[in-house]
Amino acid sequence: MSLIYTTLVVLQTLLVLTGGAVRLTGSGLGCPTWPDCVSGSIAPVPHQAQGTLHSWIEFGNRLLTIALIVVIFAAIFGAVRWGRSRADWRWIRNLAVIQFLGIVGQIVLGGITVLTKLNPFSVSAHFLLSMLLIGAALSLRERMIGKARTRVAPTTLWLIRTLLGLTALVVTLGTVVTGSGPHAGDIQAKRYHIDPRTISWLHADSVIALISLTIGLLLVIRVSESDANRSFIGGKVALFITLCFGQGVIGYIQYFTHLPEALVAAHLLGAAILWLAFWNIAFKSHALTRSSERG
Repeated sequence: MSLIYTTLVVLQTLLVLTGGAVRLTGSGLGCPTWPDCVSGSIAPVPHQAQGTLHSWIEFGNRLLTIALIVVIFAAIFGAVRWGRSRADWRWIRNLAVIQFLGIVGQIVLGGITVLTKLNPFSVSAHFLLSMLLIGAALSLRERMIGKARTRVAPTTLWLIRTLLGLTALVVTLGTVVTGSGPHAGDIQAKRYHIDPRTISWLHADSVIALISLTIGLLLVIRVSESDANRSFIGGKVALFITLCFGQGVIGYIQYFTHLPEALVAAHLLGAAILWLAFWNIAFKSHALTRSSERG
C-alpha cells in the first residue's frame, strides 16, 4: 500500500520537473496541437517541423501524465479498499477526489497552454495546480500509512498556517519571475509585462521574510512546546530553514549568472522540495480532535 502512495507523490513531483524540462529546452510547442501531438497523430511523427527532440520531450511530459492517471486510480482504489473503515475516512475520500479532479484540471490546463501558445497565465496555473496536488498527495500518503501527528500550542499552529500561506506566496511569485524571464518554452511565447529585475527582487524579499519568520517559529517551538514536539516538529522546521538557505543560494547564483538552464532546473526542484517540506510540517502539527490521537 505504501508504494502506491509514495509513487503518487513522486510522480506528481516529477510532473513539475518534466514540465520544467519542456520549458527549459524550448519544447513547449513540440506538440503544437492538443490532444493530438500533431494533426492526426497522438504521438510525434518523423521529420516533424518542431524537431524530433523537442517533440519527444513534450510528448514525454504527456506520457508521464498518463502514468500518473494510472497511479491515481490505483490510489483511489486503495483509499476505498483500506480507508473506508478509518476514523479519518472523510479526509481520505476528499484527498483522493482532489487527485482525480486535479489531474482532470491539469489535462484541461495543458490543452489551454498549448492552444494559447504558452500563455504565461496558463503556464503559471499549470505549475501552481501541480504544487497543490503534490501537497494533497503527501497528505493522502501520510493518512493512508498512518504517520504520527501531534497537537501543538495555538500560537505555534497559527504561525505554521501563516507560514504555509507565505510559502505559497513565495512559490507564486516564483512563477511570475519565470513568466517574465527568458525560458518561456518557445521563442514566440508571450511573457508577463513586468520588469524581470523588479519581480526577481520582490521574490527574493519574500524568501528573506519566509526564512526570518520560520526562524521565529523555531524559537517559539523551543520556548512553548514540549520536549517531544521540539524534536518532532522543531527538527522538521530546522530542516526547512536549511533548505530555504540552499534554495536562496541557488536563486542568487542563477540570477547573477543570467539563468543557466541547469541552475534553473535545480531551483525548480528546490521549490517542489521546499513545498513538500513545509506542507509536511503543517500536516504533522495540525490540531487534532483528541490530544491522544495518532495517525
